[in-house]
Order: sequence, then structure tokens, then C-alpha cells
Amino acid sequence: MQNSDQALPVKDRRPHALGDLKIIPDEIICSMLEHLTPRDVGRLACVSSVMYIFCNEEPLWMSLCLKKASGLLQEDPPIEYDESCTRLLHFDGFYSPFLYRRYYRCHTVLDGFSFDSQLVKRKKIVTREEFDRECAEEPILLSGLADTWPARNTWTIDQLLTRYGDTAFRISQRSVRSISMKFKDYVAYMNVQHDEDPLYIFDYKFGENAQGLLEDYRVPDLFQEDLFNVLDGDMRPSYRWVIIGPQRSGASWHVDPALTSAWNTLLCGRKRWALYPPGRVPLGVTVHVNEDDGDVNIETPSSLEWWLDFYPLLADDDKPIECTQLPGETIVVPSGWWHCILNLETTIAVTQNFVDSKNFEFVCLDFAPGYRHKGVCRAGLLALEEESLEGGGKNTSAGDHDMSYPDLTRKEKRVRVNRCGEIQNHEEDTNGVSKNYNSSKQDFSYDINFLAKFLDEDRDHYNFPWSSGNCTGKREMREWLYKLWVGKPEMRELIWKGACLALNAGKWLELLEEICNFHKLPTLTAEEKLPVGNGSNPSVNMGVGLGNLFPRGAVYLMADCVVKIFVEGGFESSIYGLGTELEFYSLLAKVNSPLKNYIPDVLASGILYVENGSYTIVPWDGKGVLDVIGKCNLTLLNCKQEEFPFGIWSKKQFEYRSAWMSVSKLSTSDGCNRIWPYIITKRCKGKMFAQLRDALSGEDVLNLASFLGEQLRNLHLLPCPPFNESSLSDKLKTEPPFNNGFVEDVVDTSSVPAEWEIFIRTLARKKKNLVNRLTAWGHPIPKALIDKVDEYIPDDFVKLLDIYQDENGLNKVCKPCSWIHSDIMDDNVYMEPCCASSRSNGNAADTGPMVNGSINGYDEFGEAKSWHCSHIIDFSNLSIGDPIYDVIPIHLDIFRGDSSLFKQFLESYKLPLVRRMQQHGSGGGKFSRLSYHAMPRNTWDGAPEWCLRERCYCILHDDNVLGTIFSTWKELRTAKSWEEVEMTVWGELNNYKGYA
Repeated sequence: MQNSDQALPVKDRRPHALGDLKIIPDEIICSMLEHLTPRDVGRLACVSSVMYIFCNEEPLWMSLCLKKASGLLQEDPPIEYDESCTRLLHFDGFYSPFLYRRYYRCHTVLDGFSFDSQLVKRKKIVTREEFDRECAEEPILLSGLADTWPARNTWTIDQLLTRYGDTAFRISQRSVRSISMKFKDYVAYMNVQHDEDPLYIFDYKFGENAQGLLEDYRVPDLFQEDLFNVLDGDMRPSYRWVIIGPQRSGASWHVDPALTSAWNTLLCGRKRWALYPPGRVPLGVTVHVNEDDGDVNIETPSSLEWWLDFYPLLADDDKPIECTQLPGETIVVPSGWWHCILNLETTIAVTQNFVDSKNFEFVCLDFAPGYRHKGVCRAGLLALEEESLEGGGKNTSAGDHDMSYPDLTRKEKRVRVNRCGEIQNHEEDTNGVSKNYNSSKQDFSYDINFLAKFLDEDRDHYNFPWSSGNCTGKREMREWLYKLWVGKPEMRELIWKGACLALNAGKWLELLEEICNFHKLPTLTAEEKLPVGNGSNPSVNMGVGLGNLFPRGAVYLMADCVVKIFVEGGFESSIYGLGTELEFYSLLAKVNSPLKNYIPDVLASGILYVENGSYTIVPWDGKGVLDVIGKCNLTLLNCKQEEFPFGIWSKKQFEYRSAWMSVSKLSTSDGCNRIWPYIITKRCKGKMFAQLRDALSGEDVLNLASFLGEQLRNLHLLPCPPFNESSLSDKLKTEPPFNNGFVEDVVDTSSVPAEWEIFIRTLARKKKNLVNRLTAWGHPIPKALIDKVDEYIPDDFVKLLDIYQDENGLNKVCKPCSWIHSDIMDDNVYMEPCCASSRSNGNAADTGPMVNGSINGYDEFGEAKSWHCSHIIDFSNLSIGDPIYDVIPIHLDIFRGDSSLFKQFLESYKLPLVRRMQQHGSGGGKFSRLSYHAMPRNTWDGAPEWCLRERCYCILHDDNVLGTIFSTWKELRTAKSWEEVEMTVWGELNNYKGYA
């Protein structure tokens, strides 16, 4: 027997167990394991003793489970296992500081963790005047605001469990998927978990699922001013949350979205807060600012990790402002302040973000395009190193031009604090190489005039991409400003300042005044000086729907007319947009289509440009090539001899070509950023259907369906302009051989008629990486269906055309090719009041205004008795293609899936959407179902916004048609197949007899 004092030292098993992987740090190995499947992790655990240790770590399995989770997450009861099967193995000879620290964080308790100096000001209830004078610019803890709330006594875990045990709440965790848990399951999880960063209830829709919670508290008087209140329903950004979590949970370092301010009232437990003023990046945090669209992302350790690993490194002068929030206290976080929260015990709180007159301009600044000012707002002058600002795009490799936009390396500005007092500024070039250098600039000022200096002069709201990280969309933001402008005239000076920051409103007003003077339009009133909410739709109140995909520019409502300045996407996109509209209006008059009676009259159109420092206007009807246009370096000018050289077929080629280019290249490559096409149309009377939806009678809505069927029939009966195959660019006739370094799938279009070739090639491109795009969208699209989408959509889109040869041996297509509006939704249909007795018994379009019995269709109380459709507006998204494209937004947005309205619409439409394919030997199957022809478009067109030039309906900013479908038909979230979805949504099409 060997003496214990002479025991052999334990041998380090890591080098032998890991082999060549021994050079990789433990934290990198753990990160790599998170990218494997659970099955592969289980297999890897059998490789060696050290891999067994890595692969049995609880945080790893939590991450793997969350990556697979979607929808409702349940806390399953523990399962009894045979101890011999579940006993963990133990190995000596391996020590990992990384794993040990993480294990410690998972099991530590925080009962005595409150050791701050309470540097945040504490006050009892203050008046609004005192708050504005003393407290508005720094964090403050207020007591007494919640003393009268029922929530002060009823928001405990036990009472909430009794009231809302079966209610599902949204869970906050580091995943793109939306996860929710029933409250009883979440409480069960809280009681057994040992997680470093526990799941956290952070639910912004709690008022919908648990309305009683809204009755338990009220917004304190100090925060009643909230300028987002003018937006209704889904148009308003998320702004209020119920927050419930155990100790060790919390919110890591962040700045609140859109630079809004926030108040947070704690009802149960204790929260530890740390805060830094605007522009001061906390130790251990990296700020990523995308130079293409200004999207800001924060890379930060968890709250607990920061306090345990980074906080002790701080010198006293570098420590944040701190406090421990107690039950009943309300903390106020001003605009732009960094903050981090750690729950010291189980906590329950409610918080709301708000926009008031103090932070309004900062919120508008955050909506402005560009990246420099966004980096400065969050990271101060660290974001302004000269090399990173001016050298970001100079190292682009030649291969980048062949890349599609999502796969281009994003040029990011990275600002990180590594050690106490050592600040690093990084720029990542297109090869992924980081450039590090120190910065000690301290003269940062969180002042709106100072921050506005860093706006990108060449980036405009209308012609540069919208940041995906913004809390609202372009359309909603414009609608918000317009509603404030009309509804709060006393605040117009402030609103105008904000609109100039976000929209560059002063520039567009200057252009509008030039147009008005040239055409001798009436002097602008105050209400008319701000663009309306929707960039392509002359309307005041946008309906909640799929939205306009590619708005064309700044739109102004005047007393009797609407002025639309085309600018979206740059000059080239604008000139094709106006050229196509003018070609369309000319065609309506030429063939004397009945549709022209239900479209606003065109009063004037032209080109506004700057020449020798002065504005010049040239009228233009879309015919010929003006000198000012000819001087521009436009790529596709092969149709100069045609009547409308910038008409629909030229536009289609431009859309196809632009699908391969980034938005910034589209916007700046033509060098014509001082030219603006415009059009003036007559203003519609009455109201949009979006404003009337809930007030219309059933008969009015049925008449609406008939009207839309008739007018869509008139639209689709219009003759298509002849397709000149010789004008088809040679570049578009062949697929580029490479994309992102990989050989492209060959698209065989040899049998496809030339006018359909662009259509097929575009669909084929949109199919690329489809599963990844749907996965990124996530909820409410079921993951089980995402996994099956490739087998559901066609492997060859040519099959959808069912090409056959006629008696002359020419290839023909079983689909009609027609003009399509592609955006007929509830905000593009106008209605006028009429007499109830005048309601249409046949042709819904024949009803007229009431003459007898009431005044202009209103009774003596000013309420409309009945409404009839008068106009379809907004032809900015005109295209040529499959007529089913127009059916999709009508059914999903206007009818909201109502099958009776859809049936009424089809009875009035009476045109073939597709011929019976069996006639030409296709053999039937899914391609013979009309419903199938509607359904796949909702997946093919799932391309990102930069690629959506085919006028599809799947995305409004971050939304898509599939999201609309699964939100409208909630029962489909448990669907087992795409065929089930297809038949539920589009099954009525299979009963349609209006085809040959």
C-alpha cells in the first residue's frame, strides 16, 4: 500500500482526450457544440471523457432545446429512470475555469447581492413641473406612484397562478423563434431550474391574453404624454410589457428601442440596476452597426456574468450608476441611457416605453437612414474613427458584385470596451478582418443638434433601406408623423423638426413648392406640408394589412389633387415606375376601358431636376426619352424606338436585373440623384375601405366584393403591350454561372415563350435558400411545414405554365398574361356615401350619391347610411404576369379570408385564371388545382425586400403573406401539410368555373 503523502499526481486528461482539438479554448468548444444536433452531441459524448463532460453540460442542452422550440413550450413532469441508466460518470484529471465559472453562475444565490451605493436619485411623488426641471435627463427612483394600484397587492406568484395558470405568456430568450409558456408551466420551471440566464416572461401582448392585468395598474400621470398613442392597434410599436423572472434572470446591457424613454414599476421582489449615460459603452459590450442600413445590434454577456466577471474589474470612477429597486418603486430610464438589470429574487414588474416632447426628436433621429448617427447615439465618438467612416467600402473584392444581397459580408462598425480604461474601435472589412485601435475622445454630447451633425447627407428615407432593427416600419413611421401633424397643430414646430430628421421633410417640401408653382396649384396650407403616411398611396389612415411592398415616393394630399414625387429605389427605379403608370393610363384611354371611370384622373406629370443650381421642370407623358433622362447612365435603354421606352416590359427587365444588386448600388449607381419624376392626380372623395371596414353593412361589403371582381376583370382584359423579344437584354437571357461562389442551378427556359421567361427566372431565383428565409421569419409559420416546403413547391416552375404547342407548332402557355395592379388592399379602395335605396342590385359600380332623403349620403346626424365603391388607387406597383397575383391581397387583406366574399368576388370576375391543364396532357395532380397555383406564390415570393421587384405580397418590411395566413387562420398553426393550408385558404378557387 502506498502512503497517501506519496500519491501520484493526477494526470491532465485534456490533451489525450481532445487530440488535435486541445489547442481550442474551452469556450470555443462549447460554442461549437451549440451548432450541432442533439443526436450528434449524444454521439460526440461517447468519443472521450472530456467530450463527455462538455456534452453533458446543462447550458448546452438548454441552448439545443431552445433552438428547436417554437410556439408553446411545456414543462414536462420529471420521468423516473433506472438509476443505472442515468448515473453520470465522473472523471478526475480535468479542470476547466470556463466550465467552473459557468457552473458557479448557474447555482449561485443572490440573497446578499445588494451592495450598491444607491447612486440613483430617490424621490417621492413629484409634480410634472418638478420632474421636468430636476429628473427628466437622469435616471430616478420614484416611490408612491403605485400605492393605489390593485397590482400592488395582487401581483404575487401565487395569486397570478390562481388567476392565469392556464394563460400562455411570451418568453424572452436568445432565439429568433417566438416561445410562450402557460404560467403554471413557467412557475414549475422556475422552481426547479438552475440556469445562468433563466427563461424570462417578457410579454408585450399580455393585455390581449390576460386583459385583467391591464385593470390592475394605470399609467402614472407623469407619463401620460405618449405621442405613439395616435397609432392604433398593430400599427403601434410594442410599448408595454409584463416582466416575471426568478433570481439570476434579467435584461443584459441595452439601449431601449428607437431611443425611447421608459418607466418600470416593481410589484414583487428586488431588482438590481446598473446604468451608464448615452454614448458610454459598458465594459464587455460590443456595439455592431451595419453600414448598409444602420441596423444596430448589441453583443453582451448575460446580466449575471457581467456583474460577476466584469464589474469587479471596474475602477470606482468607471462604475455605473446603481440602485436596488424595491417593491412599489418606479425607476425612470431617460432616452439613450444604457441599462442592465439583474433579478435578486423572483420579481414581477410592469414597464412601458414612451415618446414625449422631451425625447421626440431623438426618436425621429433614430428612424433616419444611415449608420453614423446611430453609432454615435449609442457608442459616442468611439463610432467616428476616420478610417472606419471613409474606408468601409473600399476593400470590396471583385467577387462581391456576383453576390446576392443577403450573402454579402455586412460592413459593420464595432465598438467594444475590453479592459478597464482600454477602449477599442473595430472596423470589419469585407474579408472579415478586424482593425483595432484605441480612442480617448471624450467631448461627446447627447444633444439633438450635435447628434444630427452625423446624419448621412447622401442617404434619404425614401431611397435607402429601412433598418430591420427599427421598432416600426417605414409606412407606420410616416403615418405616425402625419397623424401627429394633423392631430396636434399646437406641436407643429416640434413635429416639423422631427420630420426633417426622419424624412428630410424640408427637402421634399421645397420640391413640392416648385411643382405647385409650375402648375399653378393653390398655395399650400399648413396641413398639406407634410407627406402622408404611405409613400405610394394618397391616403391618411393606413389599414392593417399586407402593406405596400415598394412605395414609390413622397405623396402630398392637397385640396383637390394628390402630388406624388417618385424617388423610392433611386432615379432608375422611379423613371420606370412613372413610365409604366403613364403607359397604363394612356392604354385605358386608348381602348376606352370602363376601368378608367374608377381610377383617379391624371392632371399632370413631368420631371423636376436641378440644373446650374436652379430647379427646372419638364412636362413628360412617358413617351420618348427626354434629354435630361438620356444624359443619365441607365443600363436598359434598348427600347428607345418604342412609344413608351420606360414602359412595362423595360420595367420588368430592370426588376429582374436589380434582384442581383444591393439596394445601395441601385440607389447610387445611376448618378442621377438630382432628378425627380412626379405625377399629379385628382384627389378621391369619400373614405378608404380601411377606415370604414367595421362600420359597413353586410350588403355594402358584398357590393364591394362584386365591384372588385368587375374592376379586376376590366383590368385583366386590357391588352398587354406587344413584347419585343429583341429588346430583351442579352444579360437576362442566361443565368449567371456563379452566385456567391457556387455554380447556379440551370434554369431551362428554352420552351418558355419570351414574355414568360423573366417570370420563370425570377421565381427560380426566389426559391434559393427558401427554408432559411422562412426559418428566419419564424412564428407564426409552423416549423414542421417549413421543413416540408421544398417538397411542396415545384422543382421546375415551367410546369406551372403547362406549355403546349398549337397547330402552328408554337409554344403556348395555359396561363393568361395580363396587367396586374398587385396591391389592391383595404387602403387602396375608396368608397363614397350613397342612399340605402340606391344600393346596387346588379352592377355595384352604378350606385350614385344620395340626392333625396339625406345630404350627400348622410342622415341628419351626419352618419352615412350606405357606402359604395368609387375608386381603386395607387398603380405604382403595376406589373404584367399571372392574374392570380391580384387575387391574393384581395382575399387576404380586404376579405380577411371570408369565403362568402371571395365567392361573390369570383362570381363577378368571370375570367379564366388558368385553363384546365388536363386538356393538354399534364396528367392532373396538384398542378391541375387552381388552389395550388395560388398557394405556392406565398412561398416563392418569400425573398427579402431588396429582391421583391416581381410585385409579390409576402413581405412588408419584416412581414410576409405566410405570416398573414397563419395569423388569420390560427388553426393552421397545427397543420400537418401544405396541402391542408392550401385547401383551407384557397379551396374556394377549385369550385370556380370561370375558366375555359
